Amino acid sequence: MKVKVQSFDAKAKPSDVELNDEVFGVEPRADILHRVVTWQLEKRRATARPTRERADVARTGKKFGKQKGGGTARHGNRRGPTFIGGGKAHGARLRDFNPSLNKKVRVMGLKMALSAKAQAGTLIVMDSLSVAEGKTKSLVASLATMGWGKTALVIDGTSVEQSFRHASGNIHGVNVLPAIGANVYDILKHDTLVLTRAGLEQLEARFNG
Repeated sequence: MKVKVQSFDAKAKPSDVELNDEVFGVEPRADILHRVVTWQLEKRRATARPTRERADVARTGKKFGKQKGGGTARHGNRRGPTFIGGGKAHGARLRDFNPSLNKKVRVMGLKMALSAKAQAGTLIVMDSLSVAEGKTKSLVASLATMGWGKTALVIDGTSVEQSFRHASGNIHGVNVLPAIGANVYDILKHDTLVLTRAGLEQLEARFNG
C-alpha cells in the first residue's frame, strides 16, 4: 500500500512511501482489538488498598462487662466497629488489577489498529514535524489545510521533534508520542493517526525484529 508523504514545507517535493502489508495490511478483528483495549485500561488501575474488618483485628474477645446492671451495652468483645481500634464494617476488600494477555495477541492488536487507520484512509505520513520557530500559530495555519480531523495522534521516532512538541502543546486534540509508546487504545481513540518517516521505520522494525 502506497501513501502520499505530506510536509509542512510547501516547497517540498511530493513523494510516496510504501507501507509494509504485514503491519498495515492486516484485516482488523473487533474481538482482538476489544481484548487489547480492555487489557490496557485494566493495567492502569492501581491495587485497591484493603481495610481490616473485625475478623482481621487482634483485640481481646473477652466480655468486658456484666450482661446486666452495668449501665452499658452488652458488648461481647473489642473487635466491633463501634470501638476505636476495632474492625471496619463492610470495609474495602483487596482487589489486584493485574490482568495478563498473551504477547502474540498484543502484537496482533497493534497491527490491526494500524491497519484499521490505513484502510480507513485516516493514516497520514509526514516527512518531518519541524515547525518554524516552534510557533503554535504557524502550526495551526498548516493543520487547517492538511485535514487532520478533530483529534490526531502524532507518532515520531525515538523522541518527538522539539519544535512540534512546543507548538502543539496548546492545541486541543493533538497528542504526541514516541514510536516506543504506540498503543492500541490511543490509536483507536483519535480520528487521525500521523506517522513520521522515522516513526514508520521504527514501528515496522519493531515487528520485524
